[in-house]
Amino acid sequence: MRSLLADFEHNKDKNTQMGPRMTYDSLEQFLRSGTAELAKGPVALIFAEDVVEIASTLYHHLDLGFAKVIVFMPAEFALPDELAALCPRITMDVARGQPMIEAVNRVIEAAPALWLYYCFNAEYLFFPFCETRGIGEMLAFHTEEQRDAMLTYVIDLYAPDLKVTPGAVSLEDAQLDRSGYYALARTDAANHNHPKERQLDFFGGLRWRFEEHIPAQKRKIDRISIFRTKPGLKLRDDFTFSDEEYNTYACPWHNNLTAAVCSFRTAKALKFNPGSTFDIHEFTWHNSVRFDWHSRQLLDLGLMEPGQWF
Repeated sequence: MRSLLADFEHNKDKNTQMGPRMTYDSLEQFLRSGTAELAKGPVALIFAEDVVEIASTLYHHLDLGFAKVIVFMPAEFALPDELAALCPRITMDVARGQPMIEAVNRVIEAAPALWLYYCFNAEYLFFPFCETRGIGEMLAFHTEEQRDAMLTYVIDLYAPDLKVTPGAVSLEDAQLDRSGYYALARTDAANHNHPKERQLDFFGGLRWRFEEHIPAQKRKIDRISIFRTKPGLKLRDDFTFSDEEYNTYACPWHNNLTAAVCSFRTAKALKFNPGSTFDIHEFTWHNSVRFDWHSRQLLDLGLMEPGQWF
């Protein structure tokens, strides 16, 4: 993994001079007095469900070049001073589920025509060539292709040895599945269950291998994580949008960019939940490979698409 902490320490003095702590007691307070944070995009919204790898998640997305990285988290969660000076913090007692969906939609209403990205803690965005190109450069190209949203695949990461790392999270030794991913047609209940145009449901990773522990409606690994806001747009509970064109994987005339959200979230949940933790002794299988923390590996495995961007 690229040393996010080392990169930050190199510029620590400069970064910590950017301003005081930016803390908001609620989303309502932020929307009243903090909307200047949304003046320029792209903006990353990070939702901290627990205390696992909050700092590394924020460092990673700062390193990608987001104009602002905003973190939603309970008041009792700690945030290092360096990050508190860089990342606006919004207090949210439960940073998942319906409160998280509602928060994204409130930000959409407050900031039309802004590129947004959202994820949870212990999740790390990768896009083609992200080691040498910034998120702004990538979205400028995507905009030129008349695309207002980008499909992302949530790629499960997990520790190789749950006896050594019972919480299933290890940045140094992270593994992922190199195969076992597939797609099914996404049907339209309002149109006699005909397949929706340029939309698919994607599956794989731990949600596929341990599907007996995952509710059927939670097994998909696709999210529309990156999108441009507009009036009336709504994020839905299944991480798709009210505008069906936003949910397409490509435009009608050629393939477009896609990205990957490399995530420990499912591994954490499977080991935390009492209904699954005692049934799972390891996540490693014959198709596990070490994660290189590099976009080239994800491209080679077919886990994201460069489209026409070379």
